[in-house]
Amino acid sequence: MQKLTPVERSALRAEAHGLKPIVLIGEAGLTANVLKEISLGLDSHGLIKVRVFGDDREARAEMYDTICEKLDAAPVQHIGKLLVLYRPKLETEKARSTSGKGLREVTIVKPSPSGTKRPSVTKVLLKGNERVTQGGNIKRAKPLQKSTKKSALGSK
Repeated sequence: MQKLTPVERSALRAEAHGLKPIVLIGEAGLTANVLKEISLGLDSHGLIKVRVFGDDREARAEMYDTICEKLDAAPVQHIGKLLVLYRPKLETEKARSTSGKGLREVTIVKPSPSGTKRPSVTKVLLKGNERVTQGGNIKRAKPLQKSTKKSALGSK
């Protein structure tokens, strides 16, 4: 079972707010086919909601723990009959070379200025010559300085 930090869990809860449940668990309970569908949903979406039709809260909590253990998913939220699960998506794209100066996506989490509100989470595309500082700002690498002595020697 994966572990999430409170900031990650909070960001995932906010992201899951607008999602609709993609798997419904009926009276048959947690069967192999249901686990397979949950696993497929996690592979394709990463973050999913599951609705459990049943009035026994302890049985829902037990199902939640079982799903997380068997599928190596992180529990995000359990509200009423809704379960929110997270597992990083499988990379199905071709592996790109990381040595070039291509674009890369970075998630920046900045705490609120007052410290009492939620942190702001933004995803940014960085170019090859850019980096993210400790404060979450984007800095460009400075161009290399050219030596006047070397350029004078090279021109002769």
